[in-house]
Amino acid sequence: MINLTLRQLRYFDALARHGHFGRAAESCSISQPALSMQIKELEETLGGLLLERSARQVALTRFGEELAQRVRDILRSVDELGDFARASQDRFAGRLRIGMIPTIAPYLLPKITKNLTRMHPELDIRVRETMTPRLIQELVEGRLDTAIVALPVSEPSLTEVALFEEKFLLVRPGADEGTPAPSREMMREMRLLLLEEGHCFRDQALSFCNMQSAPPREMLDANSLSTLVQMVSAGIGVTLIPEMAVPVETRSATVSLTRFRDPEPSRTIGMVWRKTSPLARQLLQISEVVCLSAGKARPKQAARNQRA
Repeated sequence: MINLTLRQLRYFDALARHGHFGRAAESCSISQPALSMQIKELEETLGGLLLERSARQVALTRFGEELAQRVRDILRSVDELGDFARASQDRFAGRLRIGMIPTIAPYLLPKITKNLTRMHPELDIRVRETMTPRLIQELVEGRLDTAIVALPVSEPSLTEVALFEEKFLLVRPGADEGTPAPSREMMREMRLLLLEEGHCFRDQALSFCNMQSAPPREMLDANSLSTLVQMVSAGIGVTLIPEMAVPVETRSATVSLTRFRDPEPSRTIGMVWRKTSPLARQLLQISEVVCLSAGKARPKQAARNQRA
């Protein structure tokens, strides 16, 4: 009989994800020598090399790559056993891993955390802020319980629950205050400042302007809405921001805000989680807290499963 431990599997999973002993050890809160010893014992137990080691990084062998996928499945199943036990209890307690995209987290996270802590004081809330593709990957792999993103994500293994619609506003220099909103055609002639590639909000802004790629006059790929708004305040160009970001991002910027004529650009904010998650009922309750935190009402037909 092969004797493996969950600790060894978690350490190997961390190493496979980070590709570096130091970073993997840090993520597991152990020393690098301790991690190395556990990986060596795992290799000896399985009778094969899992890694190709070099001075700066490690690479998985073919055997290691095949094992890594099986280990992720095992760890996800183990975590779901714990979720199943938690779901059978009357109270909602323990670890809750929530992912959020950067164009939502700064504006909703403080309110969501405050409300969840007040309503479920035994929850240990852990938040991951990154772009949608990474959130979906970590959710599918079982490293997150749920994520708050812009829908749709079109991942067959996930349940999507629409929470509310959010409008986009045009941000222009303060001198443009009171001038009419430009048409989509006029927007294509403006210096449109956008978030860097990978942000879904960038794609949504381009879609509204009927552009497949960034316009020739674009000067900036920013990593945050705050940078975009400050550049507009300096007279560099114009940008779009979601409604929830307005109070935070415009309070220290000399800009004008304009709503577009109908149909206004918008996005659907929603929550996603694995269809196999035992916490589905609790996560549906949390979706109500998210709407409460945003001051929005959920649409009547909110839940839907997205299929490829």
